[in-house]
Amino acid sequence: MPETGWAGPGGRLSGLGVSQGRAAGPLVRMAGPPSLPAPRPVADPEAEAATAVKALEAVTADLNRRAAAARTGGGGEAAEILEALAMIADDPMLREEAETRARGGADAAHALEAAFNGHQDALAALGGYLAERAADLDDLKHRAVAAALGLPVPGLPDPGHPYVLVAGDLSPADTAGLGPDVLALITERGGPTSHTAILARARGLPAVVACPAVADVPDGTIVGVDGASGEIALGLTPEQAAEVMERDRAERARLAAATGPGRTADGHPVRLLANIGSAADLRPGAEGVGLFRTEFLFLDRKQPPSPEEQTAAYAEVFERAEGPVIVRTLDAGTDKPLPFLGLPEEPNPALGVRGLRVDRLLPGVLDAQLAAIAEAARATGADVRVMAPMVTTPAEAADFARRARAAGIAQVGVMVEVPAAALRAVQLLREVDFLSIGTNDLAQYTFAADRQHPALADLLDPRQPALLGLIEACAAAGRAAGKPVGVCGEAAGDPAVAPLLVGLGVTSLSMAPSCVPLVREALAGLTLEECRELAREALA
Repeated sequence: MPETGWAGPGGRLSGLGVSQGRAAGPLVRMAGPPSLPAPRPVADPEAEAATAVKALEAVTADLNRRAAAARTGGGGEAAEILEALAMIADDPMLREEAETRARGGADAAHALEAAFNGHQDALAALGGYLAERAADLDDLKHRAVAAALGLPVPGLPDPGHPYVLVAGDLSPADTAGLGPDVLALITERGGPTSHTAILARARGLPAVVACPAVADVPDGTIVGVDGASGEIALGLTPEQAAEVMERDRAERARLAAATGPGRTADGHPVRLLANIGSAADLRPGAEGVGLFRTEFLFLDRKQPPSPEEQTAAYAEVFERAEGPVIVRTLDAGTDKPLPFLGLPEEPNPALGVRGLRVDRLLPGVLDAQLAAIAEAARATGADVRVMAPMVTTPAEAADFARRARAAGIAQVGVMVEVPAAALRAVQLLREVDFLSIGTNDLAQYTFAADRQHPALADLLDPRQPALLGLIEACAAAGRAAGKPVGVCGEAAGDPAVAPLLVGLGVTSLSMAPSCVPLVREALAGLTLEECRELAREALA
């Protein structure tokens, strides 16, 4: 890159930067879906039905294989996503629908296409998160149709050299399966909390989403990607690309060398914690775990995990983590369905039975989980705390705290993800020991804006004054009660936003492990009063 700026000789594009860092290399576009041929006459319906089933089995096996490889390589969150997708491809209802259509005279490829389309329409009609998840079925459909036609499976390219991956959007399966040759990601669609964004941050890959103009950039063009600003430089020379990569390597090494607890320039402490989905996601550098997403352990389960299985899974994290571990109880529903719960379909799942609200239908699930967490904590001697998602009222907080403490867990908190909880933060803290603010959902519910929608990214910006005002109210309630208030949403890992949160009075920040060095440096460069001034300006 030239010293004078980020724009390359071929110009510059802009999108939404969702994962910090810079990278440069040749642009390679992801292969599109297979072309579905015209329907053909079927001589043997049973043979077509068998072909359709074999295609679904092949997709399931491939996803499970990739999940196992991801888990072996330390990508716990990626493995969970791949396993969940494999479970969808293995759905008996989907298989039965494809078989029925084939026996009715459709060839295997068209039978699969129709079966997947029916499932997509059902999800889309539900709205909210499940409508967003309908797009995930597109990827599975294309894989199954390709398998039935004997064509190469669509997905990630393998050009034999490092490259910048470009796609219309990335499915969870593709994002979770990214190899070491992928230098950065650019997508035409996507939002700040999409699977692409979350997994890119978890892996430390620079990423830009919501950049439709990248569709017109020819393959092979050497591009530079700035995952912080969302800028894409076009037409770099190989020498400029090498310079970008070398500077990024040097910057990452410099940041990694700066260890120690989080604090401002004048010594005000701010705990920097990690968001994880399993023990495989643990990395050195954080001061503990601020969000252990326990549902990621069980996304693929069709039968409830036994108490012993739960205890073992939690104990593995507790033994390996450095510092305290804050466990979020199962955040089931909407975009994270847990099949073993058997929850009914809902017309508006984002506003329905999710998180702690599952307890209204299945109270035994929460008590079993709390008992397993407590047993794992006793067995390991770890500093374990627990919090509930989607708490709305002080009465819910009080009931959760009573049951967690009865199980033997001393430190109990709740997540603040809906405005009602933020507005009653004082009352919540009379019942619990800490609050953790989930900015992703709090923004979604505050602005009535789907958190996955790229066209609404400006409303979901964590610097929106209305959102900051709710965070400030929670922090003030924490100061008055002498209890900690943290942030565990994606905003916590943004080095431009973290100082604002500290200025509002937040006491800890929990983020993807790859974000910890950047946030540590951002805080170390400002005094507490400077953070407070930034917060005042943002609120105004």
